[in-house]
Amino acid sequence: MWQIVQHPFGIGLSALIAFIPLLWLLVSLGVWKMPAHKTCFIGMVLSMVLALIGWQMPLNLVVKGALDGAVLAIWPILWVIFAAIFTYNITLKTGAMDKIKGVMASFSSDRRVQALLIAWGFGGFLEAAAGFGTAVAIPAAILISLGFNPFFASVLCLIANTVPVAFGAVGIPVITLAKVADVDLLRLTLDTAIQLTPFVIIIPLALIWIMTRSLSGLKGIIGMAIVAGVFFALPQLLIAAYMGPELTAIVGSVLSMVGIAVWNKISPPKEEWRFPGESAAGQKNAEAKTTFGEQCIAWSPYVLLFILILGTNSTVFPALSKALGAIQTTISIYDGPGGKPSTIAWLLTPGTLIIIGALIGGRLQGASGSDIIAVFKKTCVQLQKTTITVVSIVALAKVMGYCGMVSDIAVALAQTTGSFYPFIAPIIGALGTFVTGSDTNSNVLFGALQKQTAVQIGADPVWITAANTTGATAGKMISPQSIAIATSATGQVGMEGDILRATVGYCLLYTVLLGAWVYFVNATHLF
Repeated sequence: MWQIVQHPFGIGLSALIAFIPLLWLLVSLGVWKMPAHKTCFIGMVLSMVLALIGWQMPLNLVVKGALDGAVLAIWPILWVIFAAIFTYNITLKTGAMDKIKGVMASFSSDRRVQALLIAWGFGGFLEAAAGFGTAVAIPAAILISLGFNPFFASVLCLIANTVPVAFGAVGIPVITLAKVADVDLLRLTLDTAIQLTPFVIIIPLALIWIMTRSLSGLKGIIGMAIVAGVFFALPQLLIAAYMGPELTAIVGSVLSMVGIAVWNKISPPKEEWRFPGESAAGQKNAEAKTTFGEQCIAWSPYVLLFILILGTNSTVFPALSKALGAIQTTISIYDGPGGKPSTIAWLLTPGTLIIIGALIGGRLQGASGSDIIAVFKKTCVQLQKTTITVVSIVALAKVMGYCGMVSDIAVALAQTTGSFYPFIAPIIGALGTFVTGSDTNSNVLFGALQKQTAVQIGADPVWITAANTTGATAGKMISPQSIAIATSATGQVGMEGDILRATVGYCLLYTVLLGAWVYFVNATHLF
């Protein structure tokens, strides 16, 4: 039986050759701007060829390794992505999203309050519930409708859409990371939340400073900004500790919006802040002409999503969770060294629960059967290229892991950086998101590498693995894909370079501070 060939060309050269598929992704996506579905497919083929020739992996195991990755890509990753976008498309079809946006837009005339509620709170909710560009496109469009400069609205939403990304699309980045790195999901969820906590509290304050460019701009709003961060961070920590990743950012963002609303009610800014040269007129849209009942129906798919995930959580209702979890299929695809059977949980998965919530909520909103079918078809077409991208990149990562390439890179990194590696770990995650545009894809690319490098240097493997997904949140604000979504949604196509220059400094500061935090906790064993 074939066994993994370690360092077939020596430690240094083996690591360099093993890095070729990742280098291809970096150059083809980041420099040549090739479409992701094409470059990831080529990268997958490249990894298979190197595994076959360089690491002497038998052809049948190379193919099985790629198929094993494809199954993981389809279930649960693509299933959750499809369900999240399907739900969002349902709310567009029924007009429910317009009602939600209307309430957001009519809340306050103070520009700082609008930014906190819409870019931070509502954007965080959209990232948590749907992800994949909605958290930038929709809040930016709302801010522009309120009179924000399109360029400024894009920058604010890109910076706000960072910390929620790790638990975006109902936790799929962390769920995926736990699978590819083979670490405990609940522990990984908690470590991720701990790493993000300081930044969840800081970023609302940073958004206000970026808007006003002065400490005086925090006058009258600093309490609300702190509430916006704390009301997000503390619930996220508690849910991460006891329930897992699915509801962490959803509950955090919703309670953050509630905190902003309550604070604005009891202690609104005494002086409304506006942009320099801006008149007082036209600051606030007309009050939303929707009743409380209409708003409940508009939010119903997301309320049902919350109820279904909470109701099937093993901590809250263990008997129901166990019964639903028993409805599963186990298949064994890769039977080489390190291979494990793949388990498909048909009902106890976020994707299925999201679909159920979307179908019931869509019907409550008045969607007919033909409407739902039309939205289903639209979503399938919408995600064609995404499907190729995700399947290819997960297959690439699996082949590299099974043949030993990831291990060889990890050994070289450990020897090169030593105990300093925890500081580097978030930078690797940020690089992955910059290239792929996705926290999930960054985790697939580098998750196993982070864990194996941590083992090599004697660091906490779960803590260092978590640093990949938290680092990936920093890279999100400068990802070409995220910036392209922002420019498309705000009518600024051609301004991508200007937006990148406006956000890159904040990204670098965020990444360096995060690296220092990860290094400090790892060195002191604080948690």
